[in-house]
Amino acid sequence: MQTNLIIVKEYCSKCEVESTFIEILYEEGLIDIIEEEQERFLLDSQLKDIERYCRWYYDLSINVEGIDVIRHLLQRMQALQAEVDVLQQKLHFLTS
Repeated sequence: MQTNLIIVKEYCSKCEVESTFIEILYEEGLIDIIEEEQERFLLDSQLKDIERYCRWYYDLSINVEGIDVIRHLLQRMQALQAEVDVLQQKLHFLTS
């Protein structure tokens, strides 16, 4: 799978996002930043998450700690849903 890199400065400029916000997301472990030849890059695979975090931060005024909590809860909810799906399949198999 090929991963494209996006220059952080260009992303921030085009999307009107503060570079400090991207840096905070990186420091909190919410995103990865790759450094090559004194340039910082985002992975295109994390753009969906970054855009979501930006909406929460800028539109809903949720701080980075809150973003981390929401992200964790959503991941936990997805894991629980997957577990429920597996259990429903097992129950369906046992009752048929």
